[in-house]
Amino acid sequence: MQHVNWQLDGIVTQLRATREQWRAQNGREKERGCRELPSRHRLRDTLDVLSGALFPMRLGPSDLRKESEDFYVGHTLDRALNALHEEVLLELRYMARLDGERDSDPTERANQIVQGFADSLPALRRRLDGDVMAAYYGDPAARSVDEVLLCYPGVHAVIYHRIAHYFYRAGAGLVARIIAELAHSDTGIDIHPGAQVGEGFFIDHGTGVVIGETAIIGDRVRLYQMVTLGAKRFPADDKGHLEKGLPRHPIVEDDVVIYAGATILGRITVGRGSIIGGNVWLTCSVEPGSNITQANIQSGPCP
Repeated sequence: MQHVNWQLDGIVTQLRATREQWRAQNGREKERGCRELPSRHRLRDTLDVLSGALFPMRLGPSDLRKESEDFYVGHTLDRALNALHEEVLLELRYMARLDGERDSDPTERANQIVQGFADSLPALRRRLDGDVMAAYYGDPAARSVDEVLLCYPGVHAVIYHRIAHYFYRAGAGLVARIIAELAHSDTGIDIHPGAQVGEGFFIDHGTGVVIGETAIIGDRVRLYQMVTLGAKRFPADDKGHLEKGLPRHPIVEDDVVIYAGATILGRITVGRGSIIGGNVWLTCSVEPGSNITQANIQSGPCP
């Protein structure tokens, strides 16, 4: 194969100048010489082995035997938790430097976050079991709970979301967002790690589902592909910057089913036991037990 001279010396020099200009404009000239941010690649590997530790005989290694299950889980968790600790610590140090606290040591805080996550794992596994069962009972095509766990993108996305949500609430928002985006890239399902999701949650098919940061979803809720739980407006402050953290996404109460292509926007409430039909555009609250279709929404329920 012929080797082409791409004249890279000048390009590398210009790229360095561009980086240095950006760092100067953003107050980053004194950054450390090593990587400062959590790694997508390492978090992907960690989430993969962590899923195996949660479901060892189904998502663990192919040669695992039941008699060595506990050893595998302990060894794998030790590896995963140490990796998570390093990534959380990177984020906390990075955020401290951005806040002008260059001399602070967030190691103890990182210890607390990851230990809290470790302590939550038995409850997390029980909650995920409920999600898997909801998918199995909610899809007539599912032949076993094992098929659901191994094959369903909605279940994969929910596993990652429940992990990401813990870190979001614990104060490691960047680690949480990376985990969420790993699931998004794998499944096409975009769940912000801040969204609160109840028990027995099932996303069927899943491609194109979007769930915003401040959405609240009750128990036993089922969504289909292309559903959006989004914001209707984005208020700005007096400088024109979008205000962050305001409740702006829907509240979906228990036992709601939302069919494919429905778009539900704003801080509205979908009442318990309601059914939202396919391709409905909904911007106002509906009472419990409502059945909203394209046909009836043209004359209501929104004024």
